[in-house]
Amino acid sequence: MAFDQPVEPEVYDWTINQGVKITTAQEIHVSPIDTIVQSIFSKIGEGPAYLSFDIDALDPAFAPGTGTPEIGGLASWQVQAIMRQLKGIDFVGMDIVEVAPAYDIAEITSLAAATIVWEYLCLMSI
Repeated sequence: MAFDQPVEPEVYDWTINQGVKITTAQEIHVSPIDTIVQSIFSKIGEGPAYLSFDIDALDPAFAPGTGTPEIGGLASWQVQAIMRQLKGIDFVGMDIVEVAPAYDIAEITSLAAATIVWEYLCLMSI
């Protein structure tokens, strides 16, 4: 299933040519979580991996505290469901970016970010 690319074709093509696998939020919304996880494992293989999570991948309903909110993004449960199946990946590090607490008086963005880091730490203990 093809979706419109959110960036210029040259940037998209360059990124793909670097070996990056882009999975859109729309693809995750319509695919079983197991299929998404299988795609991640097939791309990463057995090599070391670094997880960089941009909080604006979450829909603003789940993470309004970011400088670049993106409607139609992931639900927090989707991220948890994916991360909980990443056992066995050789993670060597992780970061989470774009959390802007000043834009979120209810602090749900920080809670989402902390939970994602917690899920990562749980993977490291397995």
